Amino acid sequence: MSSRKPIIAGNWKLNKNLKETLAFLAEIDGKLPSEDKVEVAIAAPAMYLIPLVHHRGNNPLKVSAENVYFENSGAFTGETSPKALADEGIEYSIIGHSERREYFHETDEDINKKAHALFAAGVTPILCCGETLETFEAGKTAEWVSGQIEAGLKGLTAEQVSSMVIAYEPIWAIGTGKTATAEIADETCGVVRSVVEKLYGKNVSEAVRIQYGGSVKPETVEELMSKENIDGALVGGASLQAASFLGLLDIYK
Repeated sequence: MSSRKPIIAGNWKLNKNLKETLAFLAEIDGKLPSEDKVEVAIAAPAMYLIPLVHHRGNNPLKVSAENVYFENSGAFTGETSPKALADEGIEYSIIGHSERREYFHETDEDINKKAHALFAAGVTPILCCGETLETFEAGKTAEWVSGQIEAGLKGLTAEQVSSMVIAYEPIWAIGTGKTATAEIADETCGVVRSVVEKLYGKNVSEAVRIQYGGSVKPETVEELMSKENIDGALVGGASLQAASFLGLLDIYK
């Protein structure tokens, strides 16, 4: 069993309003497992990040941005500053999500700049990688994901990589109801870990936490979390309702 602390993070995407956000917090209040057992986070739209921080109370809930820019200030209308996230007590930011890559044309270079900017500000990146169904069926998953990881980590220090989170999300399993088998998920998370080992050595590869994401549900999470290379989950739909989100955490109570 790995000594790495699991991290279960909900990704709300473009969902919820302020009333629903506060209702969610009220429903999970006092029901999260001990932070000694698992780290729990919610990634929310930018306008709900500060309410999440201010209303989480004494609950062991970390807050994550869903995206960030790689500059702290300037003429960048509509973007979110890494320093502003840090100043407001936001611990994490997702970068490189497949939806950002596909819909907003973010490149590996953009994502790498964001990783550096987040670390400089004191916010921990959750770096996403993943392949399309076409790439998966062509047997090129390992090659594709390895390229994303190498590009995303470029120039980061061993200490930084040890402290960050990497999320493997097969695009064909996001919001489709399809879930990669636990064996496929573990195998690809193992590929990610092997790339980190090649770049930074065994100690770093054993320290970095790797999540699986893609239609994770309360009924599938236990098998996924039992795998050697999977240290958590990045969860979309099942994180939107308090009951199902808490259901993901039952194995840690």
